Amino acid sequence: MKVRCSSLGKIMTKSRSKDQPLSKTAQSYIKEIAKQDFYGYEATLDNKYLDKGRTVEDEAIQLYNDVFFTMFQKHEGRVENDYLTGECDVLSVDLDKIIDIKSSWSLETFPALPEDINNNEYEWQLRGYMMLYGAMSAELAYCMVSTPDDLLKDWESDAIHKVDHIDPCQRVTVVEFQRDLQKEEEIKTQCKLAQEYYNDYIAELNNKNK
Repeated sequence: MKVRCSSLGKIMTKSRSKDQPLSKTAQSYIKEIAKQDFYGYEATLDNKYLDKGRTVEDEAIQLYNDVFFTMFQKHEGRVENDYLTGECDVLSVDLDKIIDIKSSWSLETFPALPEDINNNEYEWQLRGYMMLYGAMSAELAYCMVSTPDDLLKDWESDAIHKVDHIDPCQRVTVVEFQRDLQKEEEIKTQCKLAQEYYNDYIAELNNKNK
């Protein structure tokens, strides 16, 4: 089992038990992945937030480019090591930097300032990317672009979804993280524990009713 960077935050959550180094959140995630692998299926995640993120990804990257005078394009190609697997949104080789683009659903959910961003899971995701790609820094960029009409319900307000009239500079909020090798050692430790837990759970499934 190799942990996806997008799910690394689940593995890194702190356990409340001194006897179990993996949190309940981590255990639940590992069981979910083991079950999918064992029975040969893949769970699909579909909701309006993910749908918008997929639909407007290129537009969000272009918004970032417009604001920061860059020419980035979507990065293609999954990479992995002994612990992690992942595919970042933007890879800047020249700047030695990873950029992860998050498209906010509406102005209500868009973090207007960096201090409004409070998501520890995304930090671990970016630390996983830095570890995989060897980048020394990473940015989490929240971008607010207009929501496509086909994703909106009749009762939803255009005032919080149609934003093209707003200055692009006011529609991108960025936080930056620097690579931390000590935290990468924590990642390795937790991923090893996750692999052991995964293998034990697969063994239990194999031996069920025997």
